[in-house]
Parts: sequence; C-alpha cells; structure tokens
Amino acid sequence: MKLKTFLTLSLLAGTLSFAQEKKAEKPKFNQELATSLGADKYGMKAYTIVMLTTGTTKVEDKAKMGELMKGHMANIGKLADEGKIIVAGPFLEQNKENYRGMFIFNTKSKEEAEQWVKTDPAVQAGVFGYEILPWYGSAALPLYLKHHGEISKENP
Repeated sequence: MKLKTFLTLSLLAGTLSFAQEKKAEKPKFNQELATSLGADKYGMKAYTIVMLTTGTTKVEDKAKMGELMKGHMANIGKLADEGKIIVAGPFLEQNKENYRGMFIFNTKSKEEAEQWVKTDPAVQAGVFGYEILPWYGSAALPLYLKHHGEISKENP
C-alpha cells in the first residue's frame, strides 16, 4: 500500500472514528424535563398496556360496525388529547392470542386503565375484550404524540 493511500485511509478512519465518538456523546441531562415526565433515575416510568382481544360479540351489520369503529377511533383521539393514552394501534396480522390491538396508557394503575378502556364503544359493545398488563418504559414516550400530527396527512 502506498504511503499516501495509507495516510488518506488513516485520516478517513480517524474522521469516522471521531464522528462515531461525537455521535455517541450522551445528551445533557435535563432535570426539568425528567421531572415533568415523571421519570425515575433511569429515565423510565410505569405505564399500563391494554391488549385488545377479539370480543364475544360479532356484529354482522356493517353500518353498525362502522359506527362502532368510528366511535372507537374518536374515543382514542379523546383519550390521547387528555394525555391518558399515548400509544394505540392495531396488529397487522392474526395471532394465536387473538390480540387485535393495543393501548399504552399513561398510568401505572390497572384500575384507572380499566376505567379508560371501558369508555371505548367497541369494548362496551363486546366487539373487543381486553387484557391489562403493567409495563415499564421510557418516560419520554408521550413526547412522540407531539410530532405525530406533523407527519400524518389524514386520520383513519
């Protein structure tokens, strides 16, 4: 290998190494943000996941089912606006547990999460059942909702 090529590669490697080191630099801790999000010393907090399951009621009337789903989506929006639900979405394929979708609620209380999930018209009608599970995740999770509106052109 020629000296010039070796030096160029070495300089390039040094630059890449420096860029990687700089990228891996830990962001400055923000106590005010951590406190406002309820973060523990690890930047985490307790949430409650609700797994929506196939319910016991089968609605054959498409218009009625459409209204229930419209109410389901409106309720998700309402709970999100209130800061109660921070993640919601359907599963894209069938699974052996019959999970249809999930919510992550901004509470560590299973009782409170159950009260909130019971406000869903599709749950009330028995189209969806649910399972409630405690979960531990990043306290910054609610912040993604702030940006979701910026990247979605329309609502389902």
